[in-house]
Formats: sequence, C-alpha cells, structure tokens
Amino acid sequence: MPYAEVSVNSPSGIKPTFSYHIPEGMEVQPGQAVWVPFGRQLLQGIVISTGDSPEYEQTRDIAGIVDPPVILPLSSLQLGKWLSAYYRCPLFQSLALMLPPGFGRSNFCTLVANPDVDIICSESLSSDERELFEKITACGLLELKNAEKILGKQRAQRAVSSLARRNLIFRNFHLSPARISPKMEVFIELAVDHETAGKEAAKLAARSPKQAMILYYLEKVKTSVSWREVSQATSSSISSRKALEDKGLVAVNKREIIRRPIPVSTQPPGPPLKPNNMQQRALDEITSSLKCNSSHNFLLHGVTGSGKTEVYLQALDQAIRLGKKAIVLVPEISLTPQIINRFTARFPNQVAVLHSTLSLGERFDQWREIKEGKYNVVIGARSALFAPQPDLGLVVMDEEHEWSYKQDTSPRYHTRTAAQELCRINNATLVLGSATPDVETYYKASTGEYRILKLSERITQGRASSLPEVEVVDLREELKTGNRSIFSRALQTEIRTALDRKDQVILFLNRRGGATFVQCRSCGYVAVCRRCRITLSYHPQEEKLVCHHCNLRQPIPGICPQCLSKRIKYLGLGTQGVEIEITSLFPKARILRWDSDTTRNKGSHGTFLKRFIDGKADILIGTQMIAKGMDFPGVSLVGVINADIGINLPDFRAGEHAFSLLCQVAGRAGRGDTTGKVIIQSYFPDHYAIQAAANHDYEGFFNTEIAYRRSLKQPPFSRLARLIFSHTNDDFCRREALRLKMELSENCGRIGIAGLTLIGPVPAFYHRLRGRYRWSIIIKGPDPAVLLEATKIPPRWKVDIDPLGLD
Repeated sequence: MPYAEVSVNSPSGIKPTFSYHIPEGMEVQPGQAVWVPFGRQLLQGIVISTGDSPEYEQTRDIAGIVDPPVILPLSSLQLGKWLSAYYRCPLFQSLALMLPPGFGRSNFCTLVANPDVDIICSESLSSDERELFEKITACGLLELKNAEKILGKQRAQRAVSSLARRNLIFRNFHLSPARISPKMEVFIELAVDHETAGKEAAKLAARSPKQAMILYYLEKVKTSVSWREVSQATSSSISSRKALEDKGLVAVNKREIIRRPIPVSTQPPGPPLKPNNMQQRALDEITSSLKCNSSHNFLLHGVTGSGKTEVYLQALDQAIRLGKKAIVLVPEISLTPQIINRFTARFPNQVAVLHSTLSLGERFDQWREIKEGKYNVVIGARSALFAPQPDLGLVVMDEEHEWSYKQDTSPRYHTRTAAQELCRINNATLVLGSATPDVETYYKASTGEYRILKLSERITQGRASSLPEVEVVDLREELKTGNRSIFSRALQTEIRTALDRKDQVILFLNRRGGATFVQCRSCGYVAVCRRCRITLSYHPQEEKLVCHHCNLRQPIPGICPQCLSKRIKYLGLGTQGVEIEITSLFPKARILRWDSDTTRNKGSHGTFLKRFIDGKADILIGTQMIAKGMDFPGVSLVGVINADIGINLPDFRAGEHAFSLLCQVAGRAGRGDTTGKVIIQSYFPDHYAIQAAANHDYEGFFNTEIAYRRSLKQPPFSRLARLIFSHTNDDFCRREALRLKMELSENCGRIGIAGLTLIGPVPAFYHRLRGRYRWSIIIKGPDPAVLLEATKIPPRWKVDIDPLGLD
C-alpha cells in the first residue's frame, strides 16, 4: 500500500511532514503539489517522499493533485530541507519560496443551520448565539468573516464554537479561488476569403454598419487580430461579433497572452568590451570553474567603477556557450532598470526578471517561462535566487555586502548563504561581487573558503582612471566659524563650481522626510507614534507627521498637546529638508529627489534613472538607494550631508555599515570625463570608518574591524541566533522571555555546550512596533543551533539565525 510524506501548508508547523495514503489510481512523486485533508480543512502540501510504509501510523487519503500540476525538482526539495534545518523554520515555508507566484490558496469558512433542527430553546442560548443563529437561519449561509464583522472576532468565534458543539450549525471549509491564471485573449479572423468578405460587408453596410466595419477591418489587416483591437478601432460590440460568427463570416478563438515586463527586442546583441588584464584573469578563473562542473565560490573584489559588471556579462556568455543558465541577483529594485538595460543589450530576448514590483500576472508568466528553459539569464532581487532555472551553472550576486539580501520574514534566510548551498547542490559557480565586501565574506576569502579575484583599477570610457578625491569636513569647525547651514562652505563652493561646469551633483542623506522629529520647546514633548513609540518624522510636502515603521500618518500639532504651548520646533534633517535648503541656495538648479517617498509607483525607479542620466536634473538628492551600483557618467561631485547617521548605533556592525555606504556613494563621482570630487561632512571626522572611506582603503578598514571582532568574539569568530517574542502586554512579554531564558540555560548546562553565551532577555532596540512590545534573547557561540535543537521553541517566538541590524 503506497504512502507519501507530505509537508502541509499548516500555520502550526508542528511537524515537518505528515503521512498520507496514496489512493488507488493516483500517481504522485516527490515534489508534487497535492491537496490533503488536515483537521476539517483541505490544505495544500508538497510530497517530500513516497514509500511502502508511513512514518506515522494514523493516515488519511490524499484528496487530489493541484491543477495545473506543480512538481518541484529534487534540487529544490534539497534546498528547501536545508533552509528549514539551517534557519529553524517550517519546511513548507522554505519550499514555498520555490513555488509559482500566486500558488497559495487560503480556506474560508461558511456557516449553515442544521436542517434537522426545527425548534430550539432560545433561553439556552446567549444573546450572541441567538443573534448569530437567527442571522444564519435568515441568510441560509453565512461566511465566518461576516459573522466576525457583526459580533467582533472573539465573540463570533465563541458563539460559533458553542453552536457547533450543540449541533445547531455546521461549519464548512472551502478553497478560495486561484489568485492568478494564464491570461487569455479573444482573437478574431476572417472565415471566408477576402473577396467574399468584401461582398458581404457591402451588403451589411446599410442595415448593420458595425458588422460591415468589422469585416472591412479584418480584410485590411489580413491576419488574426485581437478582438480588443478590433472593437476599439471600429467601436463595435460583442453582439456584432457574434452575429458575424453565426453567419460563418468570422472565426473566433482564445489565445494565451504572455505578460512580459521586458519587450521583445529586434536589436542584435551588443559587442563585449575588451577586458583589461585583471578582468581577464578573473574571467579565466571563473571560466575554468564553469568547465569543470563543480561548485566553486569566488569573491570579485573591485573598486567602484572597475568593470565588475563587464566580468559578469562575459562570464554569463561563457556559461551560455557551455549550455548552462544563470541567475543574477541585485540588492535593490532601484538597481534593476539599469542592470536590465545592460544585460538585455548583451543578451536580447534571453533575460527574465523577477522582483516584487512586477504584477502578480507578470511574475506568474515569467516563472513559467523560466521553468520551461526559455531564458538563459534571470535577474532580480533576493527571491529570484529560487527561480526554477534549469541547467543552472552560474549565480552572480552583485553588491553582496548589502543588508537587503537578508529576508526579514520567515524563513529569515541570507541570500548569500542560500546561494552557496544552491550552487553546491547544482555543482554551479557562485560569484560574489563588491567594492566593499562584507567583513565575514572577506574573512572567508582570506582563509581560503572563497577564491578572491581583485580588480584594483577604475575604468572610465574604456581607459584607466583615478578614484575620486575625498575631502572630510569637520562640522564642529563649521559651527565655530558661524556657519549654521547644513552645507559646509567647501560643499557650497564645490556645488557652485560643478553647476557652472554643467556637471551633475549628488547629495546623499540616509534619512527621508523633512525633519527627524517635532518637539515642544517649552516642555520638551516629542511627537511619537502611538503604535511604535518611535518619533514621528515631519514630511513637509504632505504636511504630515509620519512613522517610518508602521506608516502611521497624523496632522502636525498647532499647539503642544501636553502644555498647550505654541513653541513647536522641527528638529533634525531628512531628504525633503535638504531639497528645501538646496532650492533656496541654488534656485535655478533643477532638483530631483529620489527616495522611497517619491518612488512608490510602478516603474518610478526607471523613470527617475532615465531623467537623471538624460541630464534633465542638475542635483540628485537621495537616500541609500542611489548609492548602490548606479552608473551616472555626468556626476562629478558627491556631497554626504551627514556621515554620522547610524555610526554610533549600539550594533557591532555599525562601523562596517557606515564605511560601506560612504565608499559606495563616493563611487558615484567621476565616472565620466571629469575627475570626481567627494565632500564628506561629519562631527566625527577621525572615526576609523570615515577615514578609511576617505582614503578608499578597504584593507585598512578590514584590518581594524577584524581586530575589534576578534577581541570581542563577534562574527566571524562566533555565530549568533536571536529569539524575539512580541505581545500587546509588555509584562507578559517580559515574563515569557524570562521563562524561555531559564529553559535555554538549563538545557545548555544539561548538554554541556562549551563557549555558548546567552544575552538577555532585554527589550528589543525598537521596543514597541505596530502596537506590540518586543523582548529578545541572543545566543552567541560556535554553533547556536545545537542549543536550539535541544529546546522546544514555542510557535509565537521568531527565530533569526545570523541576524543583521537592530530590527
């Protein structure tokens, strides 16, 4: 009797798999998506394995196979199991990363009265039960969500449970409709020859002019055409089309329309550039790895503008020549338009894109075509790593140091770590590229785990060029001389010079909004988010106070709500504030602000990029999204308004983050014919990260940083796991954190794990977010997973392996 072990899409996540019997006549295989009964519900599942005996005694029959069929390859099952084990998350959550977009379908519950119950004793029912039963009886069928709207969620659920226990109502579970399906469009063509069509059109012209117009239009185009086009051109209705069908004059059929985010190109492939000696050496090593069909990891460490993208392009060309396909990862959606343009120019009609700003239909069609092997290259943000790319031979991870490669919801994977495992499973080559590699990545390269490839020379217009000159301005000295402006005198002078030369300028500040917070100067009151207890930022264009965590928006107080004073002051600075200041200083300059407030619409990143590259703006103001891999040939000056943001946060990675960001944004200057200049403004000009960035000295920064890490036993000399518990009640949250800490301590002592440290429980850095208090415990040591395996972590706890940032 055949059985299958199935990973079920259940929120409980109690066990990785459940045993199900395969009914007679049904054929399933590992990786197959199926419907299975789970309690009273019907849920989606993925078959992990099949066999003659079940792992668990109690079994039920598989209800059916998901249609259209979805079968994950064995390599995807391997990766899903590894992700689940490494990141301590339910198996189905890991496998879901590899399923087609729109695959998930939820259940909904309907309530119906028991037809065998004629009379009930209303006195035995509570008022909620009586009201709900009467509503169900009157409607015949009531959705649970509508019952919750009537009584409220908790009251409705109590009443439904009580009525169901008494057998007065039945609860039925149904599957919601599929979220996405292939897009079908109606096409129409002549069913008779052109001569006949012309004669019939002439006959119909007087009494049925619309039908005649349709025939004339089809006779003109001489091919099958979409009905939408015909109806728009002739202003005809479906009734006219059906009348022609009935007369046998036209034929109608449905065809699938592929939703492609990249238009089909008719241009020939662009020629490759001639690599310099360092690029050629890097290419030779990558090509050698591709040819030997085994997994190798490379770190391509090149200064900004050193031609890393050209190495990627030519490595991809080598992979394609060897019959292999590739995945290219970028950290930000804002980077995608420029990199897509370069890759599609080199590989026309061979590039697919996958990222969250595409419509669900576009992602669904791209996923299916990728699975069918129609694209040699897939480009996207972190989720593109799990695209069903067959014959995978090469994975490129650009700007590998970026924190956005870490997923912030379960499974909380890091793309770099997952990519390394994916390449191991597929015997593929992994290339990590960066001008400022992650400290842990560079340490692995220095110890031989990765092979390092160096590009130490900047290339501009096909020739060697120098990195931009960097000047660090001490803002303390500016204050001493009476300069209260956010722009130092040096920066103002350089902006004026650049504008006079018709060059472009970038002004960088990693904080959006107009002011960081709003304060009463009489009593000290600061406006904070009522859900997050975080200061609200002032956004002058909207005239609102905004929470940058939960997006709460509220009006600006005219008077202080605490002391009724009118002395309300806007303090701190954001990109909107910089825009206002620079406009007053240089009123004739064309200003463009690029941050998450101005790029909410689909395609807005590409629009902003084109405007600036086309020279339609003189000064670009932006946050970190403009610092990552962008190529702006017209920029000769970069000004960092405040380099100190985040540099003194209580995070051992704060220095690394500041150094990386400064080097990246400085690298936007001097990529054209003009030598670049960078002005970094700071109140801590002697900080090692700022000094190293000013000197373009990654090695010096790494040596200082790795010494700090070694002395404090921070990664890469240890590993971290963070456990976070959240609740609306702060005291309950604290008690639960203390309880788990005691259990972890007892298990650590019982097992005798050496070198393991428990930190906390402590309030999380953002103690309250979206109305929930948060407490955290950090496990630090050689392998925190050993302790986690020995401890049953309750479902409501979040487990973050190898965490980044303060969350």
